[in-house]
Amino acid sequence: MKKIFILLLLSCTLSAQAQVWHDATKMHVYGKAVEDTYAPFARFPADIDSLARKDLQYLGRDAAGLYVQFRTDSPSVHVRWKSVKRIALSHMSSVGSRGVDLYARRDDGWRFVGSARPALDYLETTRCIVKEMSAGYKEFRMYLSLYDGVSELEIGTDPGYEFIPEEDLHRAPPVVMYGTSILQGGCVSRPGMAFTNILGRWLDREVVNLGFSGNARLDPEVAQLMARVENPAVFVLDNVPNCSAEIILERGEAFVRILREAHPDVPVVFVEMAHYSHDWVSASSFEDVEARNAAFRTVYESLEAAGYKGLHYVYGSVLNGTDGEATVDYVHTTDLGQTRYACVLYPLLKELCRQHGGA
Repeated sequence: MKKIFILLLLSCTLSAQAQVWHDATKMHVYGKAVEDTYAPFARFPADIDSLARKDLQYLGRDAAGLYVQFRTDSPSVHVRWKSVKRIALSHMSSVGSRGVDLYARRDDGWRFVGSARPALDYLETTRCIVKEMSAGYKEFRMYLSLYDGVSELEIGTDPGYEFIPEEDLHRAPPVVMYGTSILQGGCVSRPGMAFTNILGRWLDREVVNLGFSGNARLDPEVAQLMARVENPAVFVLDNVPNCSAEIILERGEAFVRILREAHPDVPVVFVEMAHYSHDWVSASSFEDVEARNAAFRTVYESLEAAGYKGLHYVYGSVLNGTDGEATVDYVHTTDLGQTRYACVLYPLLKELCRQHGGA
């Protein structure tokens, strides 16, 4: 058994050495609110990072929603990356939290190709994602880690084949989404299954993921970051699970005003909190969720009464389905739950993008 392991290790090492490696830090990174972030695969710009709470600074290093695109005729695609934290979560796949995965475009949209599992005991990982592909050029999208940062990223192709980075292809205005651990991607099996990434593929446009696990508390610094997005199509607020009713009532209107001062005509979608899957047996939990959602509706109705146009409301009761099977721990959604989120939001976002952000 030891000899077999050594032979496999040598085979992987020789395969990695045979590749031509392309530095993705020099490629365009999609999914950012602003281009000038303090690191190539970070979500926060340095000036806001210095002002925000420490927890937000920490989470701003996660690469949730970020991706790169390229074309190649190489029969295989490899990846070599370095994580920032080597995070390990008891309720989430390591591929989802700190791995990467790969999609290819077909005539009918994007299709999953394969994922790269991170090394559990090291920050650095080298993997072959796919090999022995059919001849010809293919367009690829590589999604980065959801709950960890990526400090280095290289894409490997076979010698003698072409590698073409795709730079700034998305001319359509982006959808900008703000929320909690669920929006950040907790707890999917791999990065492409985060509902923001699903929506990006379905809408065929960038979706900016500003999900901050446990910390979507309507901080004005985050509203200011969202307001800096150039030509946004839609703003989505999905922050209720991290807020008490008091915080929502105290900060909600001010948060939306910051967005509207910068972008007066951009639609704002309010997304309620879905009930926990055990709320049917926990009266206190049910009442708590109801109170927070009621506060959110109060903010929405107050802004409408003040004359704000283009506000839209999504009720939490429709997000996770009715069978209680959408979460891993009664809170955080699985691939099934994230897909259900995307199915609920997609028709509304598609129509709003058509009206306000191009076809």
